[in-house]
Formats: sequence, C-alpha cells, structure tokens
Amino acid sequence: MKYQVGDKILILQTDEEGEVIDIINDKMVMVNVRGVKFPIYLDQIDFPYFKRFSQKKFEDKKPKQFIDHIKKEKSPAKYKVTEGVWLSFLPVFDKDVFDDDIVEKFRLHLVNQSNTAYRFIYTVWYDGRLDFELENEVPALSDFYLHDISFEALNDAPRFSFEFSLSKPDNKKAEYFETFIKPKGKQVFKQLEEMRLKQEATFSYKLFDTYPDRVAEEKPDLSKLSKAGFKVHASGKTSVIPPRTVVDLHIEKLTDNWQKMSNAEKLDLQLKTFEQHYDAALQHHQAMLIIIHGVGTGRLREEIHEILRLKKEVKSFVNQFHPSFGYGATEIYF
Repeated sequence: MKYQVGDKILILQTDEEGEVIDIINDKMVMVNVRGVKFPIYLDQIDFPYFKRFSQKKFEDKKPKQFIDHIKKEKSPAKYKVTEGVWLSFLPVFDKDVFDDDIVEKFRLHLVNQSNTAYRFIYTVWYDGRLDFELENEVPALSDFYLHDISFEALNDAPRFSFEFSLSKPDNKKAEYFETFIKPKGKQVFKQLEEMRLKQEATFSYKLFDTYPDRVAEEKPDLSKLSKAGFKVHASGKTSVIPPRTVVDLHIEKLTDNWQKMSNAEKLDLQLKTFEQHYDAALQHHQAMLIIIHGVGTGRLREEIHEILRLKKEVKSFVNQFHPSFGYGATEIYF
C-alpha cells in the first residue's frame, strides 16, 4: 500500500489537503478533509510534497497553472530521472519552533524507468546490521513504495542493497543482479540543497541502466589434445554463475538432498560452489567477496583458507568478527 494511516494527502480535483484515517482496500482509503470524512480512490489523491516543490513561488504566476500541469503528468514524471532503475528519496517535512521546514523522514521508492518488470529483494543495513528486508516485484515504467526511514538514520552508515531478477526469465540474461548504494550524510545534505534550488520534490540514485546479459562461459580449445590422441568428452551444459558479493556455503543453501550426503560429498559441493563464485568475482572485477562458511568444526574454513593462500589474485583475506556473520565468514580482498 502506497499510503499509510496518518499520511498527509492532496485531493487532485479540489487541490485540498487532508489526512488518511483508514485503509479500506488496495484501491480506496478513508480521508479527513477539514473535518469531513469520506472514501476516495487512490488515483484521485497524491502526496502534497510534490505540489510543494513543483510550484514556483513567483507572484506573477498563478499556482493553479502549475497544479494543472502536475495533474497531467504520468506517475514516473514525479521523479526527475532518466532511463534505468533508481532508488528515489522523497523528503517528508515538518515545522520546527521557528516555523521553518525541516526534514522529518524520507519516503523511499523504487523507480523503474525501463520496459522490463523485475523481481527484487531489498535489504537495509545500519552499521553492518540487517534492519529491513522486503521481497516484491516492480512492473515496467512504474514506481514501488518501499518504506520510510528517519532523517537521523543517515548517521548510522546505511547500506541499501538490491538483488534483481527478471519477472520473466530470459536465458540470454543474467540469473540475478546485485547492487547497492551507501549515501553519506554530507552527500545527502548537498542533494537536499540542490533539490530545493531546482524546485524538485525528490532526489534519486541510479541502481543500473540495463539489466546485464548472461556471462558467456569461455570454452578451452581442446583440438590440440584431440590431435595428440587424447579422448575428449563433451561435458553437459553448465549454468553460468552470476557475481555475488556475499556467498553462503551452508549445505542446506546449496541442495535439498544434503541429509543423504556424506561429509565428504558435502565438503566437495561446498568447495566447488566456492570456486565457481570466486571465478565469477574475478571475471566481474569485484573488489571483495565474503564467503559464509559457518563456525562448526572449521574444516570448510581451513580448506578455503588453504586455497586462498595459493591464489595470486588475492590481496588479503581475513576471518574476523563480522556484525552479521560473527566469526563464520571470511572476507576476501582482490
């Protein structure tokens, strides 16, 4: 639901402001406008913040002209973004004791300015701690309300992470795509000031332009081996592993039949999975990779560390306490 009880809203037909007092269903809400309570459809209301920042305060121009202009715009036009997928911040203002506008919180929207629908997993981390998680779908050429965050939350080193996948899978496209942003407080203050100067209602961060293609697997030239008399057997098709920044090697994450496997078979599968994601990280020039191996007896961790010591691409790796994984993960830096 885009709106919540207590939200300030604008009646598009009358230009009156009111408040949401109840959610009727996914298409209607109950509002209170100057003491009068009545139901209304969602497409007949909007947030007043767009009006506040879209109207230019010049005395020689009537506000009604700008309101009419806003009503004619499609929903994505509220966000001053180009093609691609964006994370948009809508500041929600309140008044201080001096009657000045101050930012109380931010309303976050995922804006899809492409012709493709995406599934997504959205997580928010503060100081390395998972605080919020949401899984849903954003249609093509639309926006999706995620949640609100307080203005003070920007002081806790927020990280907004996304894992995207196609709503309609395509064998030519990557299975999934990860990205994140970590806005800094000074950066946000600067964007707020630019937003005020430009008379805009939101500021946005681009997550990606186009969804990536599936990475083609390099096939080695085996013709010389064949000519030398060696038998070369064509292997079956193997799926290309898309890049990840965090890989969980707990056996129950890798297979549904883990209870029927021996310890040696489990370890073999975990190490093969590690190698696949390690290679994918190199192919995509990642700066780091986190491998979750758990604590347990430490056998898997020791095997991975032994492999890493022989990898010339590894700048360093460390198994230290992590706020999210404890001592059960190794951070690899390339």
